[in-house]
Amino acid sequence: MHSPLVSASVPSASRIASAKNDSGYRVRVRVWRQQPEAFFAEAIVEADGTLAPTTGECKEGMEISYHGVGGYHPLVVTLANTGEPLYLVNRSGNRPSHEGAAERFDQAIALCRQAGFRKILLRGDTDFSSTRHLDRWDEAGVRFLFGIDAMANLVKLAAGLSGRAWKRLQRPAKYAVQTQPRGRRDNIKEQVVVERGFRNLRLDSEDVAEFAYRPGACRRAYRVVVVRKNLSVEAGDQVLFDDVRYFFYLTNDADTPADELVFLANDRCAQEQLIDQLKNGVHALRMPVGTLVSNWAYMVIASLAWTLKAWFALLLPEEGRWGEQYAAEKRAVLKMEFHSFQQAFIAMPCQILRAGRKIVYRLLAWNPWQRVFLRGVEALRRPLRC
Repeated sequence: MHSPLVSASVPSASRIASAKNDSGYRVRVRVWRQQPEAFFAEAIVEADGTLAPTTGECKEGMEISYHGVGGYHPLVVTLANTGEPLYLVNRSGNRPSHEGAAERFDQAIALCRQAGFRKILLRGDTDFSSTRHLDRWDEAGVRFLFGIDAMANLVKLAAGLSGRAWKRLQRPAKYAVQTQPRGRRDNIKEQVVVERGFRNLRLDSEDVAEFAYRPGACRRAYRVVVVRKNLSVEAGDQVLFDDVRYFFYLTNDADTPADELVFLANDRCAQEQLIDQLKNGVHALRMPVGTLVSNWAYMVIASLAWTLKAWFALLLPEEGRWGEQYAAEKRAVLKMEFHSFQQAFIAMPCQILRAGRKIVYRLLAWNPWQRVFLRGVEALRRPLRC
């Protein structure tokens, strides 16, 4: 089966080129092209590795991971805008998280440009900074935002910044209160930690600053945004000492404020939720068969269930009298966990009748998502724009 989800091995340039013409690629691009113009403002492409352990002992390609568990270490490349897995690569459990990620980023860049995205952002944690590729991505007009390890030289540069270089980082509220704010429940765990005198880390404040830095594999300097976490180490109700920790982000974005870049980098946590859905929602990373490649094929096939969920949401219409409500429902379906989607749209009792040279589908139960389901059915009856 051909699809833009790549195989267990690194494909050749000719295979990457031919992948553009397969049916999965064409359908994905056609679904994207049904979206409003604002959808194509910027594609956010993310990569991460995840461990997929197995209790099997005779599975070809399995290895022992860094924490001593046997299994595989798939690479997952996703589009953050829609939560779609773009590329899956199965690897042995002892392979580094970033292995092969640069090639997948290149494929994703070509895919998104072909689809019509005006800008592209590459995002990943410290394992994906790929410094030897940064110059060519920058020259190609691709924006990137990667975590970078707190190396001794970076910590020294951050510690040497003047007090004026730092700005207090004010994080936005996690959600907007729709009615009346409710009081917080007592933190029982915190009480136990204090009563028993356990050592505890408490975050007092966060500051943000920036400086220029040229990685060893790059020809030019890039912008480093650094977050300073001011911590206090406590035992019981006694403060033992203060601690300072630094977190670094490397980017070629020279215009966006530093605090906004921090929040943009932190948004990558949504990919962890997507990987959890691939593992526990559609069970794509269960590794049930006997070889590296066959387990990759299983991943691709099972992950298509999540991709189809995303495509169903993207094809829901937003126009009309209730356009704002339709758009909110579309976003809700796009973010829905697979189990919830299954209960709302798939596990729906239905009687199928033949009558008058036609087939009648009689829904036998009602749920709050039924009107969205019917709008989706109507949308699927229309031909997709090329």
